[in-house]
Amino acid sequence: MFELFDTHTHLDQEEFHEDREAVLARARQAGVNRILVVGISASSSCQAVALAEQHPEVFAAVGIHPNYAAGAQEGDWEQVLRLVEHPKVVAIGETGLDRHWDFTPFELQVEYFRRHLELARRTGLPVVVHSRECDQEMLEEMGRAMEQGPVRGVMHSFCSPPEVAQQYLQWGLYLGFTGMVTYRRNEWLRRLVAQVPEDRLLVETDSPYLAPVPHRGKRNEPAWVAEVAACVAQARQVSLEHLAQQTTQNALRLFDKALDAQQTS
Repeated sequence: MFELFDTHTHLDQEEFHEDREAVLARARQAGVNRILVVGISASSSCQAVALAEQHPEVFAAVGIHPNYAAGAQEGDWEQVLRLVEHPKVVAIGETGLDRHWDFTPFELQVEYFRRHLELARRTGLPVVVHSRECDQEMLEEMGRAMEQGPVRGVMHSFCSPPEVAQQYLQWGLYLGFTGMVTYRRNEWLRRLVAQVPEDRLLVETDSPYLAPVPHRGKRNEPAWVAEVAACVAQARQVSLEHLAQQTTQNALRLFDKALDAQQTS
């Protein structure tokens, strides 16, 4: 059985409250032996860490999502800073920029994004980056950050043009692909994923969102990262076993703290 690492989930959310243990069991049966639960607020980050403490295959990323930054309360950022020290926290985020929704003033999004990038640089942890309908602004902010020193990370749920992908790759970032790569209308995204260097690919579900074909429209779950991997493998004309091995190696290289955390948990 091949092994997969679902590098982006929100298993802490209420959509999983009634059957979370069954969801994790199905993931294990599907060969998904590592899962990253990504925080979107201080409280969500705490829940992600709690799940990681309860399950050896689960790891946490902690941060404040751009769409939740306006609702951050006094002490929330300090809570994130404390959580970073936890042995099963392997990444910073979810952070980034979003022009699709208008939940947080863009200037405040930028401020929080810069905080996360600096925290990632200071701790050496990778950053999980959300970018939606703001490619130019994101390129400018990432360029600014890279001038101050290298930052490791992944562009989560990547769906930007090839020239944008190329710049992120030049900066040493990884690209994460979700169920969107399986959608019939996204042939252009399958052509793009076929061109990404194999050592920079990650597969993810973004559960409970973006369920892949043939589950589109349903609540997504980590077991279905196998559908994403199968689609990417087909686009790249490699076996699913090869794709699974490569993306797992990539994930463990990026989220390198996960190896030590799993061995000691």
